[in-house]
Amino acid sequence: MASQQTNADMPARQPNAPHRTRDTRALLTRAALEEFRQHGFAGTDSNRIARRAGFAPQTFYRWFRDKTEIFVAAYEAWESAERRTLDTLVGTGADAAALADAILAHHRRFRVFRRSLRRLAVEDDQVRAARTAARERQIDAILRWRGLAPAHRAEIAVALLQIERLADADADGELRDLDVPRDAAHAAMVALLGTAPRGT
Repeated sequence: MASQQTNADMPARQPNAPHRTRDTRALLTRAALEEFRQHGFAGTDSNRIARRAGFAPQTFYRWFRDKTEIFVAAYEAWESAERRTLDTLVGTGADAAALADAILAHHRRFRVFRRSLRRLAVEDDQVRAARTAARERQIDAILRWRGLAPAHRAEIAVALLQIERLADADADGELRDLDVPRDAAHAAMVALLGTAPRGT
C-alpha cells in the first residue's frame, strides 16, 4: 500500500519522488535566481520562488529568513557561475577578448537581476556586504589568474569596477542610448582585462 505524501518539503511537481532535504536550499536558490533574473527583486515573492522550486510556499521559511537572504544566496550562486566560467577560460589560455565576451554574455542574461543588485547594494547593508565579499573574491581570482602580488589589489579593484559598469551599461542599453557601439565597450573591457601587470 502506497503511503500518501504529507511532508511539505516534498516537491509539488513530483509527489511520489523521494526528496533529499539537503537539496532543498539549493533548489530554492536556483529557483530564486531564475525568478530574480526574470522579474527582479521587487517583482517576485517567496511563494513564487517556492512554487518554481517545486515546494509548498511554507517550505521557503524553513531555509531562508526572508527574500533578502535568498537574494544574497542567489547572488552568490550567480557569482560562482561567472567565476567557474572565467576559471575555465583562463585555464584553457583564453585571451582577454574571450573573457570580455563571457562577462558581457553573463551580464546580459541577468540584466534584470543585476539592476536589483545595484539598487539593493545601495539600500540594504546585507546585500552591500555580500557584494563587497563577492568583489573581494573576484579580485583574489584575478590576482591568482594573473600571478600578481597583493600590492596590485587596488589597481585590480579599479579595473573590476570599470568592467562591471561597462558590462551593466551594455546589458541595460545605455551604450545604445548614447549611440556608442557595443564594440566600444568590448574593446575597453579587453584593454582593462589585458593590460594588468603580470607576475609581479
